[in-house]
Amino acid sequence: MHSLPRLGIVGFMAMALAAAGCKPPPPPAENAEPSAAPTASAAPAAAPAAPAAHAAAPPAAEADIPAPPDVAAPPADAVKTATALATKLLKVGTGTQKPHSYDQVKVHYTGWTTDGKMFDSSVKRGEPITFGLGQVIAGWGEGLQLMVVGEKRRLWIPEPLAYQGRPGRPQGMLVFDVELLDIIPGVAPIPAPEDVAAAPADAKKTASGLAYKVLQKGTGKEHPAKQDRVKVNYSGWTTDGKMFDSSVKRGEAAEFGVGQVIEGWTEGLQLMTVGEKLRLWIPEEHAYKGQQGPPKGTLVFDVELVEIKKMPEPPTVPKDVAAAPKDAKKTASGLAYKILKKGTGKAHPTTADRVEVHYSGWTTDGKMFDSSVARGQTITFGVTQVIPGWTEGLQLLVEGDKVRLWIPEQLAYKGQPGAPAGMLVFDVELIKIVH
Repeated sequence: MHSLPRLGIVGFMAMALAAAGCKPPPPPAENAEPSAAPTASAAPAAAPAAPAAHAAAPPAAEADIPAPPDVAAPPADAVKTATALATKLLKVGTGTQKPHSYDQVKVHYTGWTTDGKMFDSSVKRGEPITFGLGQVIAGWGEGLQLMVVGEKRRLWIPEPLAYQGRPGRPQGMLVFDVELLDIIPGVAPIPAPEDVAAAPADAKKTASGLAYKVLQKGTGKEHPAKQDRVKVNYSGWTTDGKMFDSSVKRGEAAEFGVGQVIEGWTEGLQLMTVGEKLRLWIPEEHAYKGQQGPPKGTLVFDVELVEIKKMPEPPTVPKDVAAAPKDAKKTASGLAYKILKKGTGKAHPTTADRVEVHYSGWTTDGKMFDSSVARGQTITFGVTQVIPGWTEGLQLLVEGDKVRLWIPEQLAYKGQPGAPAGMLVFDVELIKIVH
């Protein structure tokens, strides 16, 4: 669904980076299907051990796999398809079924340019690779559908079916030796609705321009509010009938906040009750607004509301959100603060501690951009893993204290793209110091 969640305090403030793992290069990727809900980054890995004083010399790099003698052009006995893909059978397979465009496959492969230079090989790495046929270049998608398990083919893929001159990719015709090891059956695409091109006459329309039609009546009575979380099953198409995402196809319902998705979804979900299924025609101005990457134009979704998870009402905007009042204290750095509730603790957190807090944050025009209170879940992080205004402010507190912080931009996000700009106001309650 290409949901657009707001970044929480961890997303905005955490400065620790997850250690990067080494992965083998992927096969010739085209467009991987996006997941419905992006996951948070993993915790940093442990520090690597120090190298031995007399480490053994690294083994010599394995030689590239020699190019086939017919790498420069398909030979006379190669078979050519209507798209100009050329193939030649190298080994007869043992299977009887061929993969569909929606299946996954496990393969071994090696690829060369037509001058005989090898640019990639799972065989050389000693590890086969698994991927969806819809996730690779067109020549791979077509060629693999000609094969059965155990079969090995040579493919000559012309540039229009390969990388089409994209920078950083091998250029021109590419030659691959591909062995199909296994087929992992997928789910067939869900056909586009007959009325996908435009909302029909019996569809209802809201003042914003969202059109919708009830496909199945709900069994519930309550409607989700903007602060609630929902679990849904859905499929989405462009108006030319191309499906671009589907939790139904993945076999797993998606869960997210009603206010964390495109405007058309936020509005449409609040019209529904549990068990109800709607078709939504969402105009571009309430979808992705021409952003690079997501699908363009009016989008059509079939959405079934599976569950509503009620969340607390968002905190009210402080009356003094625009500027720190006269009774607020100010530190030498420019941080202003005011204790809203006195705690029962005695110790203050240090930069070596982790803390558990509840918080809400607003810009000075009163727009709330994040809140653990609204999510109904506290958050724990290191005192030094957040913006400087938080690091300083947290060390003024004891357990149970609730404070309002007015954090000037130089102690906040310093104009970073994607983060809230200007002075920020936070209400923070220190629940616990984790030593």
